[in-house]
Amino acid sequence: MSLQPINVVYHRNTSITIVLGAMVMLLLFSSCSGRKKDLGAAITERDSLPVMDTRGVTTLISDSGITRYRINTEEWLVFDRKNPPYWAFEKGVYLEKFDSLFQVEASIKADTAYFYNKEELWKLMGNVDVKNLKGERFNTDLLYWDQRKQKVYSDQFIRIEQPDRIITGRGFESNQQMTVYTIRQPEGIFYVDEEATAADTLRTDTVN
Repeated sequence: MSLQPINVVYHRNTSITIVLGAMVMLLLFSSCSGRKKDLGAAITERDSLPVMDTRGVTTLISDSGITRYRINTEEWLVFDRKNPPYWAFEKGVYLEKFDSLFQVEASIKADTAYFYNKEELWKLMGNVDVKNLKGERFNTDLLYWDQRKQKVYSDQFIRIEQPDRIITGRGFESNQQMTVYTIRQPEGIFYVDEEATAADTLRTDTVN
């Protein structure tokens, strides 16, 4: 009679061991199956395909509930799996930036543009044309706009058309309103009014 409890305990332990073993095998099997699925997804072309492909776009973009930008473009592609992820405007883009009163602070046009949303950085290429509130016009083939640092810059040739003169040079940095800027290597100042040439040809109002 005293052996029966021992047999019962033994059978219970055996049953628990079998159940635990089965659970471990199931977990191992499911985790292996999960790894196989991950490997299968990794070899697809999903990473190289856009998550969004929109044509003929005119849209407003807000920041903290305030409308800040308007974008017009023929094609807008969003690549969320790229490293880093970005938006592509490879058929040209026209962008307007608004102030808090909904006035256009600057308008930007380019043949090609990329926006790296995590870095909040625009890369504008090809016939880049920028206009500011002061009526000044900027032309270059490459321009970066860092929204996080609130500055615009380029290391390429740039042409600035002011109401009374045209300034050319290489290397450019500005605030994002394009109203306070510096040309790193000025190359020339050409006055629209020839009579103004006799004035101080090196005088600069907004160029350092």
